[in-house]
Amino acid sequence: MKKKIIIFSLLALIVGAIGCQKEGINSDTSFLNSAASANPGKIFDISNDNSGNVKITPTGEGVSSYVVKFGHGTGTASQANVNPGFSATHAYPEGSYTVTIISKSLSGTETTATYPLQLTYRAPENVTVTTTTNIHNLKVKATALYAASYLVYFGDVANEVGTPLATGAEVSHDYAAAGIYNVRVVALSGGAATTEKITPVTIYDPFGLPITFDLTTINYFFGTFGGGQQFATVANPNPSGLNMSAKVGKFTRGYESWSGTYSPLNIPIDMAAGKKIRVLAYNPDPALIGKKLNVELESAVSGLANGVAVLKTAFTTSGVWEELVFDFGTIAAIPATEKFRQLVLRFNDGADGAGAVIYVDNFRQTN
Repeated sequence: MKKKIIIFSLLALIVGAIGCQKEGINSDTSFLNSAASANPGKIFDISNDNSGNVKITPTGEGVSSYVVKFGHGTGTASQANVNPGFSATHAYPEGSYTVTIISKSLSGTETTATYPLQLTYRAPENVTVTTTTNIHNLKVKATALYAASYLVYFGDVANEVGTPLATGAEVSHDYAAAGIYNVRVVALSGGAATTEKITPVTIYDPFGLPITFDLTTINYFFGTFGGGQQFATVANPNPSGLNMSAKVGKFTRGYESWSGTYSPLNIPIDMAAGKKIRVLAYNPDPALIGKKLNVELESAVSGLANGVAVLKTAFTTSGVWEELVFDFGTIAAIPATEKFRQLVLRFNDGADGAGAVIYVDNFRQTN
């Protein structure tokens, strides 16, 4: 009897539950069929670094998804699907575009809106030009903020067409003659804006014997070593006798006994062309008579050690120009066809002391 009562009670509970409807719950979803999006809009975040990147963020109410058509590009690259709250980024060249945004509601209804987009690249800033010369050859590098690339004008021909220069790269040019040229570098933004910089560059003829100090087309480089050592191209202190030239070299002795000058040569001294180096020299101080000028040849092509090709010749007079001769044929260790790429001068290297002045000119090579 108890089993029948329990079964009956359960059946009554189930039937009551099925027949009961709770208040506040509405199962009617028909509104989804008529839902529409509203207030479509956009946010354009345009980069200012000339990359052309534009971040596009669609906005609206009741939107389930967007299609952004960039107004630039082809195929799949011309548009993007965007979920609410997200963005799409596209790189544009400089110009005017129309961006189309299609908003889709929960019901699938589409709303289309178009927006103008104007992209203007900024002019490059802080243009820096680096030049490196080697006789008639010039190499150019350039850097700038907001530059996509560069054009280089070397300034040696009329109606010159600019040479393209990529960021981080280098271009090379050979000049037909020595001279001063205005090298113009134009930094390109990738759009219409440009910035240019002009850099004067001096191109020299090769440096080698003979050395006269008179040609403006040659860089008579005499570097110095030792405290107080100096060398300069100056007016001839006594244009007479053996030397009537306008310009000569002035050697001012440094403090240490080993003080002197060094001159890397573009044209090596070739022993096959002559074993003797002749130098016109002028000593203004009688106290320096008997003191010796060193002519030393270094950086041998064969690898011959420095310190082998060293000769010393003494001044025999003062107040007049005289010729000092250095005969390297007397040094048996120097091969007959040796070539030297550096000339070194020292004076009175047997003692310390500074301030002694001598003048040199017209270095030439003979047999």
